[in-house]
Amino acid sequence: MNPSCGRCGRVVYPTEKVNCLDKYWHKGCFSCEICKMTLNMKNYKGFEKRPYCNAHYPKTNFTCVADTPENLRLKQQSKMQSQVQYKEEFEKNKGKGFSVVADTPEMQRIKKTQDHISNIKYHEEFEKTRAGGETPSPQPNSPNPVFQSHQPAASQHYNYEPAAAPEPVRQVAAAPPPSSGKRYQAVYDYAAADEDEVGFLEGDVIVDAQVIDEGWMYGRVERTGQQGMLPANYVEAI
Repeated sequence: MNPSCGRCGRVVYPTEKVNCLDKYWHKGCFSCEICKMTLNMKNYKGFEKRPYCNAHYPKTNFTCVADTPENLRLKQQSKMQSQVQYKEEFEKNKGKGFSVVADTPEMQRIKKTQDHISNIKYHEEFEKTRAGGETPSPQPNSPNPVFQSHQPAASQHYNYEPAAAPEPVRQVAAAPPPSSGKRYQAVYDYAAADEDEVGFLEGDVIVDAQVIDEGWMYGRVERTGQQGMLPANYVEAI
């Protein structure tokens, strides 16, 4: 059985049937509720299952709520409930002694930088300690430890007897520990923009360089002795 039209109520045959808004319409009856302009499936707008044109489509307006005594009471009650919940959470976390820090990309970069700095300082201290342990310690009541350390070896191998009053030999300073990282040379000038960064000039040599993440590395400027973060695209390997 053929359905009836949603506007005129007459039977709608398949050749003139329009199925829209959960109803069946004659093509001529599918028109705007206000201006009666004939609509189609591309230009209609539905509101409460009735077709409208774009110009007469009902616009939704915001509803203003009056500040009645009941609404004010509910507002005050919601505010007090929020404060009670906040105090309860504060009391629960007060004795734990920690605060939640958001794990942002910037915090991850700072944490990774601090870990690399700690590792580099540990290796530097280890190299200094090892280099200091290889240096012969001076004997008590000895004016010249280096001369005395070499004197027995010379007497043993060459049967050399030292003179009565030999001239003192200047002690040679221990060589600095070798660089554990790669060496780079600056191709541009760079001014430090943050506390953990280091500035340099074109041509400066960067030693103990280690790549931290994409675009950044940690190293020490050989000319100034300063160390910190520096951009990787300002230097090149040598």
